[in-house]
Amino acid sequence: MTTRHVAITGAGRGIGKAVAERFLKGGWQVWALMRDEAQLAPLAKLGDARFVHFDATDVDSVLAAAQKLLVETGHVHALVNNAGIAHSASLAKTSTAEFLRVQAVNVTAPFLLCRELMPSMTRAGGGRVVNIGSTASKKGFKYTSAYCASKHALLGLSRALAAEFASKNVTVNTVCPGWVDTDMFKASVDRVAQTTGRSQADARGALESMTPMGRAVRPEEVAEVVYFLCDSPAGAIITGADYAIDGGETT
Repeated sequence: MTTRHVAITGAGRGIGKAVAERFLKGGWQVWALMRDEAQLAPLAKLGDARFVHFDATDVDSVLAAAQKLLVETGHVHALVNNAGIAHSASLAKTSTAEFLRVQAVNVTAPFLLCRELMPSMTRAGGGRVVNIGSTASKKGFKYTSAYCASKHALLGLSRALAAEFASKNVTVNTVCPGWVDTDMFKASVDRVAQTTGRSQADARGALESMTPMGRAVRPEEVAEVVYFLCDSPAGAIITGADYAIDGGETT
């Protein structure tokens, strides 16, 4: 059986870790792009997981990671651009440096990986790309101008690449989660609790109430959609789509 390679950025925790675990359970070879090699250990217990050093804020690091993937695999069968950062501040308090940092991680790094890896998918006869967006790819939220701008841009990038590569059997789709129960969500709960004086439970409830289903999304739920788009034969005809995994938040 031919080894199938998937590259996943930010595979050490949260959504990225759940995605990596799902691919490993499916028998894929997972190339985990992340800064801390120690985070590979739990994944390696599940299957063939390999570390690639990756710093999404550093163009040279991103390009080096792409080159390593090409040298080691020839081509990856799937790419999941998951690594991302959030920033919450009013427009007046959003510094130029912070704005550019958010764009670097959330947009530039995915763009570079797509640019470097998608041509090899084309030469190999096809491939799948999934970019992890957000409900902030689809609507605006107060005090998140840098983050919303980056996630809207990522969705636009996905749509443009889907159109460009559709005839080359390479699909590009975006998965747009709402609040996901990860460290990033917990940090938001902490921030709400600190700024409003609410308890942790009340702060969490306030965020979860933004979702009609009344709870945060589980990382594993996002991972299943990503896996379907990359592994399922039915996914071969799906490109340029954006999937809201948000409990009804954006309906």
